[in-house]
Amino acid sequence: MAAIGITDITYIISSTHTKVHITQNYKMANFKALSIDQFLINLASKQPTPGGGAAAAIGASIGSAAAQMAANYTQRKKDRETGAATKASALITSLDISPLLQAADDDAAAYADLQRTWKDDTMSPEEKAEIEARALSIPTKLMEVCHSHIIEINSFLPHCNTNITSDAKVGIHQLAGAARAAYQVRDFHIVYTLCCAYV
Repeated sequence: MAAIGITDITYIISSTHTKVHITQNYKMANFKALSIDQFLINLASKQPTPGGGAAAAIGASIGSAAAQMAANYTQRKKDRETGAATKASALITSLDISPLLQAADDDAAAYADLQRTWKDDTMSPEEKAEIEARALSIPTKLMEVCHSHIIEINSFLPHCNTNITSDAKVGIHQLAGAARAAYQVRDFHIVYTLCCAYV
């Protein structure tokens, strides 16, 4: 997403309230470097990014992490004997959150470029089309990843430590929500692109 690092955020404390000043640098997006509360402050503020695409990506990473925890708890002696631990280890590897966190940064950068297409009259149709395609591809890919992870977690459930299957299911529901959110972002890009084609 757009570059907003911890160094871009300054807290000014007064006796009555806290003002948060945010400087955007889309070339250095690194939302994973922010604390949860700082990310949420940015998300809630009146600024283009982080926006829905980043929220979807971070939500997906949370879902994957919850399922990873369930897999990490499926490493007991009896899990090793039944082969469940091997399946758990494979799931942990598969549910890599790094690409999901990166998707948040990528979405911000793509949206910043998309904004340029609205304002730059000198931009060629080819460049504009490339930017629009990239903006569309990020939520589309996120939907695909969420779908894949849900299938993997669901397949693991019969082997999961029964004391923590609820966390694996939380992962499924969180990923499903993230996929729906990504769909909304993708739908916006499709509708906007179609509208522009007829302007």
